[in-house]
Amino acid sequence: MAYGSPNSLDEVGDYLSQVRGGRGSSPDEIEHLKQRYRRVGGRTPLLEITRSQADALEKKLVRDGMPARVSFGMKHWYPFVEDVVEKISADNPPILVGVALAPHYSKLSIGGYEDSVRRGLARKNSNVQFVMVKSWHTEPSLINALSTRVSNTLREMTGSGPTIVIFTAHSLPLRAVSAEDPYRAQLLETSQLVANDANVTDWDFAFQSASGPHGTWLGPSLKEKITELSMRKIKQILVCPVGFVSDHLEILYDLDVEAREYANSLGIALARVSSLNDDAMFIEALAAVVRPLLAEDRIAAE
Repeated sequence: MAYGSPNSLDEVGDYLSQVRGGRGSSPDEIEHLKQRYRRVGGRTPLLEITRSQADALEKKLVRDGMPARVSFGMKHWYPFVEDVVEKISADNPPILVGVALAPHYSKLSIGGYEDSVRRGLARKNSNVQFVMVKSWHTEPSLINALSTRVSNTLREMTGSGPTIVIFTAHSLPLRAVSAEDPYRAQLLETSQLVANDANVTDWDFAFQSASGPHGTWLGPSLKEKITELSMRKIKQILVCPVGFVSDHLEILYDLDVEAREYANSLGIALARVSSLNDDAMFIEALAAVVRPLLAEDRIAAE
């Protein structure tokens, strides 16, 4: 399951309304979002990437001798998770495993995906066994895929002076993140593991893509961190968005356009590691997450 993204500028208004739970948006708000999509070519490749990830995972599981049907759905756009799950439940599979394409748990994000699946099952009063993967932020293949990108990109970067690696993830509203929510702690754990694996000692963490007033979302923000590094006379930054696995607006615009332009205005060169997308190492991480659950179901069936 992925977040979802409009497939054309004409869909932006309806998409924004869906993200906001049906609440309307002003023409200025819609135009503001459209402008961001225009800067990245009018749409993002999220739908195609998610389809490719699902296809690659299914093939990987077959090769591993653990065949399973892999479907994909979107939380906020077509094909909606609820619609996909409704169709799946009609086939009465022995088990339904839900995996959100976000490795770190928070009740707001991953809990929302789980709720979507349960709504889809409820449409048919299905009693299909459903297991939701809560988090997979320390999966070795995920860490390896990310650290390899950090190491390779650092070698390719040129310029004088030290390069600071900043790990990022999507910010969340403070009101929605309780003291017990593991989101921040899991993000920092992933960042530390990737840094260790890539032999990076000078790194930091920041949140990105907040869409509410300053001070009401998890921080520090990436912009704040870039400003801080500018004051330290840092001239190069490498961003590794550990909270994201695919190219979409929060990568292609928020990092590649907005953050880079802001860093450049302060005399800082900003680079980004390439997204995981359907990289074979990332697909192995997904397979490693679901294999034990599929194996448990087979043992129970026997």
